[in-house]
Amino acid sequence: MNLRLIAAGTRMPEWVQQGYNEYAKRLTQDYRLELLEIPLGQRGASGSARAIEKEGERMQTSIAAMGNPFVVALQVGGKSLSTEQLAQFLQTRARNGRHVAFCIGGPDGIAPSVDAKAELHWSLSSLTLPHALVRVIVAEALYRAVSVIKQHPYHRA
Repeated sequence: MNLRLIAAGTRMPEWVQQGYNEYAKRLTQDYRLELLEIPLGQRGASGSARAIEKEGERMQTSIAAMGNPFVVALQVGGKSLSTEQLAQFLQTRARNGRHVAFCIGGPDGIAPSVDAKAELHWSLSSLTLPHALVRVIVAEALYRAVSVIKQHPYHRA
């Protein structure tokens, strides 16, 4: 099963790359995680609406390239999931044969077009988190959920 993290923003600090890579490299067999960075839209004096729209178009193209994936939008106001619930979610998608696209918006949020396409709105926290940090947290959460599925001792509930 392919898990694609589609994230707005391309110039992340080294610690973000290292953190993401640490967990992504552990997901290589039944559940594979890949990162696709979407360039940020150009923000100008007229506001960020056009930039968000451009980011959404780029995300939609990446989603379409996966066929018919289950789209998850990362949102502060989304649904909280425990590790066990995330593991169950992944198992269900795997049984259904659907890949999953996890979408992280840019500094002004996720595009309405992507938000509307999402079948799940997932909240990592009621806090607003830096988008760079969200990449690392999602990668770790997915690895932890897969460790539950595989009954690996990483997750100690």
